[in-house]
Amino acid sequence: MADLDRGAEPASWTFKLSAGSFHKLSALLTLALLIFAFSFGNAAFFSINNGLTVLLQTSVIGLLGIGMTMVIITGGIDLSVGSVLALSGTITGLSIKAGVPVGPAMAIGVMAGAACGFINGFVITKMRITPFVATLGMMLIARGVALQLTGAAPISRLGESFGLLGNGSLFRIVEKTGGIFPKVVFPGIPYPVILLAVVALAAAYLLRRRQIGRHIYATGSNEEAARLSGVLVDRTKIFAYVLSGALAGLAGNVLMSRLVTVQPNEGVMYELDAIAAAVIGGASLMGGVGNISGTMIGAAIIGVLRNGLNMAGVSAFIQQIVIGVIVILAVYVDQIRNRR
Repeated sequence: MADLDRGAEPASWTFKLSAGSFHKLSALLTLALLIFAFSFGNAAFFSINNGLTVLLQTSVIGLLGIGMTMVIITGGIDLSVGSVLALSGTITGLSIKAGVPVGPAMAIGVMAGAACGFINGFVITKMRITPFVATLGMMLIARGVALQLTGAAPISRLGESFGLLGNGSLFRIVEKTGGIFPKVVFPGIPYPVILLAVVALAAAYLLRRRQIGRHIYATGSNEEAARLSGVLVDRTKIFAYVLSGALAGLAGNVLMSRLVTVQPNEGVMYELDAIAAAVIGGASLMGGVGNISGTMIGAAIIGVLRNGLNMAGVSAFIQQIVIGVIVILAVYVDQIRNRR
């Protein structure tokens, strides 16, 4: 336990982390090649406005990916994040309709996501149900509750303040032209991008500098050895799932705020994007390997790929095929790494 608290790492951990760094470098190179290829094919791709659009599209995937990375490092999986996103957004919208101010209402939505994560962690650790089955059940439950609460109908007229988080920006510069619409000199840095950066830095600090982060890695590397070393494995797993649920709730607030309407059908297949971001960024589905910076690169790859393919006129169905192939290749590389 003392070694874990001091952050000492066995040789196997050191090998995994160095291999993970190589995987992250490969992902970064892939991202650079994608940006070059799409900008070469379309000059508008490299514009400031399109760059900010890509960052906006990546913010939701990134938030989900951070929580998913925590869970994957422990050796688990969370298939419920897309449905929890929808449920949290729905609860936020219903709270606003009930007269709760926007800020507290969004906090309630995040807490609802955290509660779903706690249930996932409890079922997995105390009832000994595999993460795949437990979170698959929560995926169906959360989606069903969201649809039942709203009658499968969107919730609108939530006020201008509700759309501030998703559509506001920092350092926005406009110039009055005398017409109806002012000229936008600089669109500003979107709030979701700033939020993602803050959350990513906090999560990276937690994983690398705090005791709970070392325990998360230890649990995923060798659960029995971690338990014998004094790590509270069940508590560590529950923490990871609670964090994943809370970040899904936060992502739900961001997405619904961008739409300025609560859509209980949103978030379908988002769990696959989150898993893809983590795996492409170097997280191992075997557990014990992964980092936040790699996940951010993975989320950026998905965002750039979808944006570039959209601008090239490629259908959404082909995009799913491309991303699916990339995920398979990333998992294959991870398997080769583990065999070595």
